[in-house]
Amino acid sequence: MSAKGELSARAEGGVTGARGPDAIHPVARLPEEWQAVVAALGERPYRAGQIFRAIHGRGVLEPEQMTDLSAPLRARLAESGFTAPARVAHVHRAADGTRKLVLELAGGARVECVLIPMTDAAEVDADVGAAVDDEDDAEPEGDEPRRRVTLCVSTQFGCAMGCVFCASGQAGLIRGLGAAEIVSQVLIAKQHLELGEYLRNLVFMGMGEPLHHYEETARAIRLITHPDGLNMGPRRITVSTVGLSPGIRRLGEDFAGKVGLAISLHAPDEATRGRIIPINRRYPLGELIEALRRYPLPRRRRITIEYTLIDGVNDSPEQARALVRTLRGLRVKVNLIAMNAIGASQLRAPPPARVEQFRAVLTDSGLSCFLRTRRGDDVSAACGQLALSGDLVRRRGD
Repeated sequence: MSAKGELSARAEGGVTGARGPDAIHPVARLPEEWQAVVAALGERPYRAGQIFRAIHGRGVLEPEQMTDLSAPLRARLAESGFTAPARVAHVHRAADGTRKLVLELAGGARVECVLIPMTDAAEVDADVGAAVDDEDDAEPEGDEPRRRVTLCVSTQFGCAMGCVFCASGQAGLIRGLGAAEIVSQVLIAKQHLELGEYLRNLVFMGMGEPLHHYEETARAIRLITHPDGLNMGPRRITVSTVGLSPGIRRLGEDFAGKVGLAISLHAPDEATRGRIIPINRRYPLGELIEALRRYPLPRRRRITIEYTLIDGVNDSPEQARALVRTLRGLRVKVNLIAMNAIGASQLRAPPPARVEQFRAVLTDSGLSCFLRTRRGDDVSAACGQLALSGDLVRRRGD
């Protein structure tokens, strides 16, 4: 398949070719795939479960650290090319406790993921764990209260969607991440939790478009939710998309609507959306809204609508009223985001008074609406700021 054809297939949520267990990175193998690998090595079947639990249950990413395996088996795994998909290059801590982890991948590529501690005010963090309603909240067992943390993960090195308010989109796409590289962000981030914290929610809202290469995103979700591994409930996971309607359909079918869905809408009409989100020309707003109506949303769950307010572009009261009409009949909550500054654009956030005016129109109409507060913007970890733009620009020039 040509590079152009593969890109098209991924955008459609299609399969680009089946792979045998040996062709899948060890961290991305499901237990049944490990069964085939250990059989080929002449090992007993129970070794497959041991290896999977070591990786996904204990976060062990190097064979020599799997001390419940025999030394010869650890050596053979290492000889087969089993190495950690990523390593931590830098950790940036924001004043509000947000931590941005810069991870270096094979070949020197770098991506970012962000640990976001939840605040006491539920509204402040309505964006993180966006698909989880209050009734679903449950604390882990233990004597002491623990602080909830959300992890924002990346699925691509750069992004092909080209949204004008997003640093990753302006930098362009270098490559998609494999499932092993996505899952390793979760495993590594768990090692950077602080005393009293626990990982409650996972949001696919970092660098890249998760549904642009659907197969790797779906495999990562299956690994993260596997009961012998991280065992994270699908209702704790939210996938954010700019609106690739075929991928939305597949996500709903493959996970029965249990995985949360967040839509980067950002405009109430075709013309405005087409100017700021180029992919709208391929998957128009009307088609996207129809895909949302068909998403198999479980009872008591809502789709999150993300709306970045840009000064003079999509922030008028008339556009707020148009947004109400566009969303009519959908079970949604709206997260308003005053645009965070990025170096690649002169666009900016509206004045606070206009943000509040826009919000008032939505709430007066009966929509559940939250204003997202900036988290981690002092280390460029806020919404739309993840890019590693210098690294991406250099690679685009290679």
